[in-house]
Amino acid sequence: MPEPSTVRVALCQLNPTVGDLAGNVDAIVATTGRAESAGAAIAVFGELAVCGYPPEDLVLKRRFVDDCRAAVGRIAAVSGECAVVVGFPERSAEGALYNAAAICRRGAVVAVYRKQELPTYAVFDEHRWFTAGDADQSLIDLDGLLVGVTICEDMWIDDGPVARQASAGARLLVNINGSPYHQTKLHEREVLLRARASATAAPIVYVNQVGGQDELVFDGGSMVVDASGDVVCVLAQFVEAFEVIDVALGAAVASPVAPAPVGESLDVTEEVWRALVLGTADYVRKNGFSEVVVGLSGGVDSSLVAAIAVDALGADKVHGVLMPSRFSSAGSVDDAEALAARLGIETRVIPIEVAHAAFEFMLANSFAGREPDLSEENLQSRLRGVTLMALSNKFGWMVLTTGNKSE
Repeated sequence: MPEPSTVRVALCQLNPTVGDLAGNVDAIVATTGRAESAGAAIAVFGELAVCGYPPEDLVLKRRFVDDCRAAVGRIAAVSGECAVVVGFPERSAEGALYNAAAICRRGAVVAVYRKQELPTYAVFDEHRWFTAGDADQSLIDLDGLLVGVTICEDMWIDDGPVARQASAGARLLVNINGSPYHQTKLHEREVLLRARASATAAPIVYVNQVGGQDELVFDGGSMVVDASGDVVCVLAQFVEAFEVIDVALGAAVASPVAPAPVGESLDVTEEVWRALVLGTADYVRKNGFSEVVVGLSGGVDSSLVAAIAVDALGADKVHGVLMPSRFSSAGSVDDAEALAARLGIETRVIPIEVAHAAFEFMLANSFAGREPDLSEENLQSRLRGVTLMALSNKFGWMVLTTGNKSE
């Protein structure tokens, strides 16, 4: 069969939840159906999309990994002519754990690729959980089209798996990712992918997950780079996205089924803001909360946290608490109330002076003979924390702390 000049690829940029196998698979299956309906030959999902990334010590539970494999079977069962590339944790017959990608087609898992380059730096610690895959070419034959599938860090290694796949005849390179956000990261990825595509003379389909997971935020920004190194499609950052694009395998220019999206270019401030909003929204939601409580002082720190919370959850889900003491200025109360009015959030005033006096009385013998100083003043921040946690316990609100970086 002659090789086609283009291949239709679905970029599936989803927001998985770590451990929510049923929810993640439901989203993958639904999106696979969209890809099939659009006539895609390949649908590409993110790294460890079945279980969410990073699963950390969950993969040390044998049953969890078995459940992940069963979830892959569910995805495979609904696959048709469109090949589905989806990440999952795999246990070998010998008991080794791998960060893997399943390629599902026509009702079955037709191939599995095991990540070869395991990062152990910055926020990554993959050697703790996974074994590196063998250094083979791992090409998948899709009706005569040779496709190289790799996972995240594999793309970043010079003369690594991607180069070996291209040398072995791969005409399309697919890379699935759980790549966390930091400032300039989108540009760094683009520079890397352009260089890899030019060096291998093969187009690259790069799909990254989106969403917050604990201290990490994944920004999406999935993209397609053609064989000449030109970026022809970029999905938006910080939101789920789905796009189908006809990727040129030769000299022709890749073309979208609909106009190719190029993600909105964000300035640094907007990019950081969206990362904070997404990280906050997902931390609250993925930990089973729906509303938050914030201590309002009228200062910059609490004002920013309250504004982020409103953008993340909606004003009706944010509760402000003013907790004045003898050290509080009238301006701080007025400023906090003005902020709450502008944001449209509910507030309550809980003076802490009585509790502060009780603490001073309790500590009087221990502090005897010493002049009052920051020790007495700093009692107020501890009392505010206790008050916020009491409200959290009573009403089920998550407490958002408002300290700045120096604190």
